[in-house]
Amino acid sequence: MCLSKLDKYSAWAPLLLRLALGVVFIAHGASKLFGGIAGTTQFFAGLGIPLPGIAAWVVALVEFFGGIALVIGLFTRYAGLLLSVNMLVALFTAHFKDGAFTGGYELVIVLIAGSLALMLRGAGKLAIDNKIKIG
Repeated sequence: MCLSKLDKYSAWAPLLLRLALGVVFIAHGASKLFGGIAGTTQFFAGLGIPLPGIAAWVVALVEFFGGIALVIGLFTRYAGLLLSVNMLVALFTAHFKDGAFTGGYELVIVLIAGSLALMLRGAGKLAIDNKIKIG
């Protein structure tokens, strides 16, 4: 079987990535927004993150609404940028010390790579960005 025949479907790849990443980010953001801001604030304070109360809200909002933006394909490149920065900070402040295979940074690296890929490539098929001409 010649897999190069699948090239005609490659424009659909960003949609698959948007949906997968979006669901993960929505879930993580929702857990912070709807029941975990106080715990997230305490966690950030323990990590030494400046202004942990504000940082907790920013992270929760970026993850939740950034995830929604990915799912619907709205401001996809901007959401990819914000989410990748969010996860880079998480990698170096919270996850890197835990190693790769103990609930550490393997998921974080995948989320960073996927977010950067969407920032670079754009939304792909079935995205609001295409209707309103956002790159």
